[in-house]
Amino acid sequence: MYKFWTVDVLRFVTIFFTISVFISTLFYPGGNIHDPLQEGYSITHNFLSDLGGYRSHSGLPNLTSFLIFNFSMILFILVGISFLFIPKLFKDDILSFTISIIGSVFLFLGTFFFAGVGLAPYDLYLDEHIFFALNAFRLLVPGLVLYFFVLMRSNVSKKYLIMIFILLFFTLSYVVYQIVSDSPLTSIEQMVEQAIIQKIITFVNIICMFFLSFAFSERLKVIKLI
Repeated sequence: MYKFWTVDVLRFVTIFFTISVFISTLFYPGGNIHDPLQEGYSITHNFLSDLGGYRSHSGLPNLTSFLIFNFSMILFILVGISFLFIPKLFKDDILSFTISIIGSVFLFLGTFFFAGVGLAPYDLYLDEHIFFALNAFRLLVPGLVLYFFVLMRSNVSKKYLIMIFILLFFTLSYVVYQIVSDSPLTSIEQMVEQAIIQKIITFVNIICMFFLSFAFSERLKVIKLI
């Protein structure tokens, strides 16, 4: 059971999300917030959330992408549940165990907010969508800080410590960027910049989360849960 929740789920959800995004882009009819006549999906001119709209910015139905993308986002709640199991991997150190519990609460909330993005498509529930999208990454930051110290105190390979530091750096940088940047509605240039940065930070999170599952796999062997 512990391998399923702390390793398998993390790998499945991250791989499934990546594949789902790729498939969703193929079915997106077109349009962006500045140009409804754009054909298909553009990496530089569309946000990931555009894939989850009930209708595309061109006004055409977007049912296939809507279903695939939003389902992949909702699955992130499973990642949150995974982090509720992970503290037990550090039960041999009471301080690390305590810190990991607090960190898991933040990471659970952050992934719950990612699921909220899928439950609240931008063109149906704009205010709720923005609330979930903005705060998901912000909730991850304290959780990642706490898990950085947990991994630093553990005997897992230091390459995983570097991995979570990279994840923390990019996530914190993106949170700061969200605060200081202008609305993408102000100009096409601002839209393109934010669309590109959003994809970079999203897939850095996906890649790092996938490889962190190997750190947790190491811990499972150390404490003999597998």
